[in-house]
Amino acid sequence: MAYFAAGGALFASLAVPASAVEVTIVSGDTGTAVQNFKDLVKPWEDETGNTAKIVPMPSSTTDQFGQYRLWLAAGNADVDLYQTDVIWAPQLADHFVDLSDAAKDVIDDYFPSIIQSQTVDGKLVAMPIFTDAPALYYRKDLLDKYGKEPPKTWTELAETAKEIQDGERADGNADMWGYVWQGNAYEGLTCDALEWVKSYGGGQIVEPDGTISINNPKAAAAVEEAASWINTISPEGVLAYMEEEARGVWQTGNAVFMRNWPYAYALGNDDSSPIKGEFDVTTLPAGPDGGSPAATLGGWNVAVSKYSKHQEAAVSLAMYLAGPEAQKERALKQTNLPTLVALYDDPEIAEQQPIIPRWKEVFLNAVPRPSAPTKGKYNEVSSLFWSAVHNTLAGDGTAAENLEILEIDLEDLKGSGW
Repeated sequence: MAYFAAGGALFASLAVPASAVEVTIVSGDTGTAVQNFKDLVKPWEDETGNTAKIVPMPSSTTDQFGQYRLWLAAGNADVDLYQTDVIWAPQLADHFVDLSDAAKDVIDDYFPSIIQSQTVDGKLVAMPIFTDAPALYYRKDLLDKYGKEPPKTWTELAETAKEIQDGERADGNADMWGYVWQGNAYEGLTCDALEWVKSYGGGQIVEPDGTISINNPKAAAAVEEAASWINTISPEGVLAYMEEEARGVWQTGNAVFMRNWPYAYALGNDDSSPIKGEFDVTTLPAGPDGGSPAATLGGWNVAVSKYSKHQEAAVSLAMYLAGPEAQKERALKQTNLPTLVALYDDPEIAEQQPIIPRWKEVFLNAVPRPSAPTKGKYNEVSSLFWSAVHNTLAGDGTAAENLEILEIDLEDLKGSGW
């Protein structure tokens, strides 16, 4: 595989198949992802003569993963490429083509930790197309109005959110809330709750050495604090929010703070957005007693199904999507964070999306989900964790009670082998 210039753009390509084919790739529907994806693949289509058919998927990554497993277990040849979450590599590796040879000439251009996350037993199962970590979005106009600084701790966030929320409601905006986030019972809640627990010094649910650490007083205190936000600074409906529901409230101007991923930045600054130019981002808050902020490491990759009938074209598209032209386009249009180190020094990206170089500070606090130590059982581990947290948020048992039960369930799961 080699990069080559074509029409003034850089392409990543393998040998073009003798006859044009249609390859099928699945895409999540968060934000404007599907339409953007159609635009993104057009240069590859024009260059190769092949076409890419995009199959939209649910915005819930949990639902996506379930569908993937069904298709792959059945050896489905109708899907050629899968977009995969950073945590899925250990669970799906057996179904994907090894991309090591295709990437051998460019592998050093990527962040090593991200390549490592997609390597299972020496097999590169997916190419990273963008990386991800969440931040705290805040309305800088409202903080200025009330003489507030971005909060450094969760306690400060709650206090500032309540004061501004109450003030804005008194001024006539009855729909204003202090803080919106992802509280639904799905993978997104695992991400949010891991950040609370880690920032409190409560560990990472399951530690890298396999130790189950979640049942401890600091973790319980973190979840209890989050539960205290319901109906005070966060609507009760947040218990059903995923990323897009939180962004919907935020982007209509009805929230002071929001926890979300980088994609929401470009959408919030769109010409049609009521809050364009009125917000900024910072690191998520820390816990008490000198705790450190934590941001769940995310990111998306593209993998080629070993059941594909068009593997050569599919690998070509995978390498293009992971290459510099496509990653730069995602950075400029969707504020997706590149996995290619050189793009963080790209002057056009720095000028048009100055937020991207700034996101490096967020990555300094990135924490991985425990997919590596729990391997094929990660999905069950995460489901048990988000269920325990959701129960607590909904008032069904205390955090201490629910985390004690969680520990027992995780020990049973570990005993059956992960």
